[in-house]
Amino acid sequence: MSGIGIDVERARYWIERWDRQQEHYMPDREQRFEVIGDVLIEVLERADPLIVDLGVGPGTLSDRLLSRLPEATVVGVDADPLLLALAQADLGSPRFRTVHTDLRERDWLDRLELDRKPDAFVSTTALHWMNRDPLRALFTACAGALAPGGVFVDGDHLYEGDAAPRLDALGRAMTSRRGQRAGTADAEDWRQWWEAVENAPELAELVRLRGGGFDHTVDDRPTAEDYLTFARGAGFAEAGFVWQYGDDRLMVAIR
Repeated sequence: MSGIGIDVERARYWIERWDRQQEHYMPDREQRFEVIGDVLIEVLERADPLIVDLGVGPGTLSDRLLSRLPEATVVGVDADPLLLALAQADLGSPRFRTVHTDLRERDWLDRLELDRKPDAFVSTTALHWMNRDPLRALFTACAGALAPGGVFVDGDHLYEGDAAPRLDALGRAMTSRRGQRAGTADAEDWRQWWEAVENAPELAELVRLRGGGFDHTVDDRPTAEDYLTFARGAGFAEAGFVWQYGDDRLMVAIR
């Protein structure tokens, strides 16, 4: 898909613009990326880990991990062909490839056609679009697929739900205040980025291929505690949060 209507220069333009709009919601996004890399460096024993990036989007996390782990290989998974094309155009390398599949489908893992057990599953700002049942199934699949000592790392907006509404409101307020201080609160948002994409001539064929895009409807949203419960129930030996600012958290589960 990287050859459909987009070259490297334009892909990088749209990815850089994506990064700025994501900072509208996550003023500490780069720190989150850094912590994910720190976790992998601390936990993984192989110098050449196989990493699966769940909901890879345009590849911003994969890009940073490939830089920090120079012998790693990353497989990026996403349901959006346009975002995958941007990632492939920008990161085209023997150490990176993309797979177009929906993580909510039962056979998503088989479609990756991995040649060995992965050492890590990572994700950032993607899994919160999943309802509880498919998220539970995803943890089960990942736990079963990982090599011994493997790790699952997820950075996202995670909430307490009905159990602690005031804490959730506080988390949102802290993130908002951080954005005001960091100067990201007035950045282009997600909706504006996609409106611009849909009007970009070089992306017209990819816009057509995505057919309206990924269904972002969530009617049974998991809580932060659900993430830990699902991980432990799937067979991970340990699961917890290792970093948080406001409503932005980093969850780690170790096999």
